Amino acid sequence: MSERFYSAEPITSDQVVLADSEAHHLLHVMRVSSGDQVTLFDGSGAEFVAEVVASRRSQVEFAILSRAEIDRELAFPLIVGVALPKGDRQKWLVEKLTELGISKLVPLITERSVAEPGPAARARLEQAVIKASKQCGRNLLMDIAVAKRWEEFVCDSPDETGSDTQCIIAHPGGDPMVDFPARLHGVRVLAVGPEGGFTEHEIELAVKKGWQVVSLGRRILRIETAAVALACAVAQPLTEC
Repeated sequence: MSERFYSAEPITSDQVVLADSEAHHLLHVMRVSSGDQVTLFDGSGAEFVAEVVASRRSQVEFAILSRAEIDRELAFPLIVGVALPKGDRQKWLVEKLTELGISKLVPLITERSVAEPGPAARARLEQAVIKASKQCGRNLLMDIAVAKRWEEFVCDSPDETGSDTQCIIAHPGGDPMVDFPARLHGVRVLAVGPEGGFTEHEIELAVKKGWQVVSLGRRILRIETAAVALACAVAQPLTEC
């Protein structure tokens, strides 16, 4: 049984109980019984081999057999700030950024933003992170940050990630991305604007703060396409194949 299951509670002892949706999947889809073994993770960076010892209507109890630190992260943390699209496109974006190894997603509030996630929406995105992490094998969860205004994100990001950090923005008219790979080593923060793009004022502010502007090509991409394309270009050199 190879599926991975998430424990919302830290696994700190030799027993753990899963409830709610994880227990429902185990009981009614996987139809586990005593003696079955599964893989658990709790977002701490570790993976656990666990054996079912008891099951009830809405709970499954496990004995932890082993714990292993298994690192499937990028070589360096990578933060992506995005003016989120509407509806289900948000979930798709979160899934793909999780799979690519992004460490933090910061929803951006810009002059042309169309979506600003409140607590309920943020909780839904966090659930999408868990589901994607179960599938792709990550043992650390991508952080969904509280939404930030563009001015705050632009000014704070270099300070939060170190003095040698490069921050880049996807925007038409910037340096062609194809000419940029040799300079990607120090990139730690990425930004993608809303459907209408960043305003000239927003771009000027970022440039004054040392951000670099890059173009993803001659075609205008949707928010989620641009974010994934930019993340792929930067994450690839940080990934060991």
